[in-house]
Amino acid sequence: MPSLLWVAAASGILQLQLPAPPIPDSLPLPAIAAGPLAPPVFEPLRIVLPDIDSTQRQRPRAYEYSRAYETRLAIHHWASYATIPLFAAEYYLGQKLYNGNTVNSRSTRDAHRVVALGVAGLFGVNTITGAWNLWDARKDPNARLRRYIHAALMIASDAGFVATGASAPGGRARLNGTLGSQERQHRGIAIASMGTALAGYAMMLVWK
Repeated sequence: MPSLLWVAAASGILQLQLPAPPIPDSLPLPAIAAGPLAPPVFEPLRIVLPDIDSTQRQRPRAYEYSRAYETRLAIHHWASYATIPLFAAEYYLGQKLYNGNTVNSRSTRDAHRVVALGVAGLFGVNTITGAWNLWDARKDPNARLRRYIHAALMIASDAGFVATGASAPGGRARLNGTLGSQERQHRGIAIASMGTALAGYAMMLVWK
């Protein structure tokens, strides 16, 4: 009997019935892209660096001035407008005296002295108001260099006008025969002082 079973199994007569795995109704199909595959697109790497100039460059800080400062500044400006007319009149009268114009020389000399006093008064007012405002603005960094250059030019012209008055020829020069040399010295110092003052005046007009 066992031999018959072995023969039947070997010949395929005896078949074992095993349960088959369940077959799904539909199988998922792989997605197929239409057309050729596009290469991947990579965004460029962007590195944002801080703006060095904007971080290092500081905006000018506002600086408040007193009402007295504004009043002195207005006086300084309005008085400065008389600079050129006084310089022109003083140069004209001095040139007439330098050329030896003896016609009405006394009245010309008196007018020259009056205008010289006007120049002295003008620079006295502007020196006081300018120096006072320069001291009040010493902590303001805005346009500090221009203020100091303007002040240096005007102080140099002040010293020049003092030297101009001291070098004016008088009666002793006529007696000593040194009138011509003293007049040339007086004229040279006066012109140099006017030029220095006009340079500082031009700075005021350009940069306010």
